Amino acid sequence: MKRISYLCLIALFILPFIPIRALAYSVNQPHSKSHIFLGADLMSRYIWRGMQFGGNSPSIQPYFTYKTGSFETGVWGAFSLSGKNYSQEVDLHVSQSFAKNMFTVTLTDYFFPEEFGNYNYFDYKNQTTGHILEGSFAFNGTKKFPLTVMVATNFYGDDAARIEDDPNSLDFNKKTGIQYSTYFELSYPFKINLVNINTFIGVNATTPRKADVNTGYKGETGFYGNRFGVVNLGFTASRAIQITNKYALPIMVSLITNPQAKKIYFVFGISF
Repeated sequence: MKRISYLCLIALFILPFIPIRALAYSVNQPHSKSHIFLGADLMSRYIWRGMQFGGNSPSIQPYFTYKTGSFETGVWGAFSLSGKNYSQEVDLHVSQSFAKNMFTVTLTDYFFPEEFGNYNYFDYKNQTTGHILEGSFAFNGTKKFPLTVMVATNFYGDDAARIEDDPNSLDFNKKTGIQYSTYFELSYPFKINLVNINTFIGVNATTPRKADVNTGYKGETGFYGNRFGVVNLGFTASRAIQITNKYALPIMVSLITNPQAKKIYFVFGISF
């Protein structure tokens, strides 16, 4: 597993950069199948799958993506403008689509560097890594029926159960096993006049871990919530506001609720 993790890291780190130099000329050609996307979103809050990250602060979210044919790789980040600990995130991903882009398989490496901490990005050891590796599978819908179905599971890294019954114990926060936190989502897009609307519902599909009667460990129930149920419900509306003849500014608003956590968020964002 460690060897596989290191290979994944090497692939995720190298792939975004090697093709760029080799295809720098061809990506600008009219008939090229290769594309580079880069930019940033400025969001009033960072809400992901019904959870808030980075505190009550706006978030700047840059991205870089290289796509050739049905293959894609890139990096995405989130940086809270509050500057507090755990306010950063750097994610790498690779994905492959098939069946005329109807289905997509994705490997994502999530990492949350501590802005003021002494972290080691290249630590992939099972007991100490801060990375979370996720595998996901998506049905991307069709033109006639654009319903998207996605399931994602954390299969390695920091998404692990921990011993928390005795804060004075040397085993405090010791990882006792991956939880395989799983998220399932349905989304359906449509358009009203010039506004694109995407509705979504996301479910925490993780099976709760049972308590250990011998150690007193109370058990954990996964990354997304404390039980099976809806954790992400709402819609995103977006459109482009024409600024000049050649430039339009994309804006978006999202109404997001987390019924399990009893939370609601209303988020505004612009893209550059």
